[in-house]
Amino acid sequence: MSNRKRVVITGMGMVTPIGHSVAETFANILEGRSGAGYTAQFDARTFPTKFSAEVKNFDLGKFIRDAGRFSKCGSNTKFGLAAAKEALADANLLEHMSEDPTRYGVYLGSGEGSEDFPAVIAGCAAAADATGLKVDAKTFVRTAIALLDGAHEGESEMHTTAGRLADEFNLCGPNFTCLTACAASAQAIGEATEMIRYGDADVILSGGSHSMIHPFGVTGFNLLTALSTRNASPQKASRPFDLTRDGFVLGEGAGMVVLEEYEHAKRRGAPIYAELAGYGTTGDAYRMTDPHPEARGAGACMANALIDAGLKPEDIGYVNAHGTSTQANDETETAGIKKALGAWAYKTPVSSSKSMLGHLIAAGGAVELIISILAMRKGVLPPTINYETPDPLCDLDYVPNETREKAGVRHVLSNSFGFGGQNITLIASKI
Repeated sequence: MSNRKRVVITGMGMVTPIGHSVAETFANILEGRSGAGYTAQFDARTFPTKFSAEVKNFDLGKFIRDAGRFSKCGSNTKFGLAAAKEALADANLLEHMSEDPTRYGVYLGSGEGSEDFPAVIAGCAAAADATGLKVDAKTFVRTAIALLDGAHEGESEMHTTAGRLADEFNLCGPNFTCLTACAASAQAIGEATEMIRYGDADVILSGGSHSMIHPFGVTGFNLLTALSTRNASPQKASRPFDLTRDGFVLGEGAGMVVLEEYEHAKRRGAPIYAELAGYGTTGDAYRMTDPHPEARGAGACMANALIDAGLKPEDIGYVNAHGTSTQANDETETAGIKKALGAWAYKTPVSSSKSMLGHLIAAGGAVELIISILAMRKGVLPPTINYETPDPLCDLDYVPNETREKAGVRHVLSNSFGFGGQNITLIASKI
């Protein structure tokens, strides 16, 4: 392991419900602003959940020349293009990629855009609407399966976004897509890091993009009782670790980082934000929609990342939690943090960006890693907003409601846990 290469982050980009750039999003994070509101992309009045965290007033033409080329693409690809453009420009690579382009790759965690599978979405909307406020599971599933069986190949962008980014930015190296739901972009970053560590590429654009804010996505999550139904106050709905939490807020967006071999970055004088020092991954092997109740996978994942980074629990200065605002996740993640950090868990600030952003699904891990790195560099910790009633089973320091200054943080840990029992932990370190 000693001969593996070091991997650093030299560029960052994002599109979120509270900003169309890294700077705008992070400024609003520190202000504790929520991106939630009543859903505008479709008529959600008959759905159990009538709100979401949408990207607002987004215009791809502000980021990409001749944006009309992508007019038929899903919103996931459009968000991904904008975030990738920002990250590559930030890394000073847009006009200075003079080396062999086959050494520059793409590794994305991806999902659909809100425009994908239009027939499926329309059909499922009809199935959901027909039942009023009570979604009929059998009708919905029958409709979804029938329509998916008849959907034309190529309608979905989830498998092709990585290729579109490679084409747009001339990234001719390894090209992969990771489809592990809520853990996808974090897993993509971890796997891309491994590829650079062992010499398969010098630079990899990695992260994720996703939008499930459509009748198909909302109905599916409602059937799982995963979404909050706090319809009277959408901005108060995402309340991770609070005793009164009742589900997550569905969001959308993209987050991208430029991962680069350390010596390569130094030779070209690239800006270096942090080192991607630790990567842990486990599977719960339990249920498709619930975490292991004893935090078996979550705890081991964080412990593995610490080992990979060569760090001890007391080295971690901040944890950006997966923190979905569901009963099961928040209890399990708290238990997992205790397993991994031991007594140090009670001395380590933990917060959930999802309290403001909502859950960006496949894009969430990348966005939250960027927020963690900025928190470390700027000496300020993002809050967990809407934290009002402590839960006895969630008894850590969740940085409630207000941003906190904390200088001297050198290592941050970011968790992403996905349906299917996927667990990913990334550790970023100052360099």
